[in-house]
Amino acid sequence: MHEIEPYYQWRDEYISAEDERSPFYNTEYSELYFDKQIYNFLLHPQWDEFGSNTLYLKVLFADYDRRYAIIELIGEWNDAINNDIMMLKRDILELMMDEGIDKFILIGENVLNFHASDDSYYEEWFQEVEDGWIVGVNFSAHVITEFKENNIDYYINFGGAFDDMPWRTLKPLQLFKKIEELLTKRLN
Repeated sequence: MHEIEPYYQWRDEYISAEDERSPFYNTEYSELYFDKQIYNFLLHPQWDEFGSNTLYLKVLFADYDRRYAIIELIGEWNDAINNDIMMLKRDILELMMDEGIDKFILIGENVLNFHASDDSYYEEWFQEVEDGWIVGVNFSAHVITEFKENNIDYYINFGGAFDDMPWRTLKPLQLFKKIEELLTKRLN
């Protein structure tokens, strides 16, 4: 796992550590020292921590004018033991929402497992984005099944084109517009 870096091809357009409005503003990263781990597996030092010891993230892009953020995740999403959604919502998402972000694109291809608890933080997040939305892109089928079995797909959009999206071939605005178009088609 230590070789899996957060996606870096958009760094010429956005770096969360240099964004004064980002929860990770002024974060310094080691290029040599592996200071994060999931169980016995070291993680690449570019991943950001938010309080979970099994789930890490990277804000790949934030556009405050269009009000969206793209967040890549890695690890085990564990609400049952660690209440990851509570920490994610309180310590990261709420700060972003305070800055006007109400559309969230979650890249989940490196999320290994999901362990549910109740859905109250998802419901709260969904209600607080009001006219916005939350989309899960490229999560594994077994992870999506867990989300669906716990009715969290009511709050996060999964399925169809979101499950196999070639997002790395797109620029952030292209990805945003593609997802927005797909959501509009779903509603019609």
